[in-house]
Amino acid sequence: MLSFAAVEFILFIALVLVSVGLVAAILLQSRGSGLGATFGGESSVYRSRRGVEARLYQFTIVLAVLFTIVSLIVYITSL
Repeated sequence: MLSFAAVEFILFIALVLVSVGLVAAILLQSRGSGLGATFGGESSVYRSRRGVEARLYQFTIVLAVLFTIVSLIVYITSL
């Protein structure tokens, strides 16, 4: 069985990993342009998210939910 300190350490590592992933996912999304425009393409017309952009958007939402859950668990265990 894991000790309380080991569980707390694992939660902090999980929180750091999720937060770094969330920051990276947010920075990969360019406001007002597609993912292709981020890497040199031209995107002057509004269009819906497709392919990689849609997956990145969904991944960002999942990471935000995970960040909230892990943060709440860390807070509750530190009381």
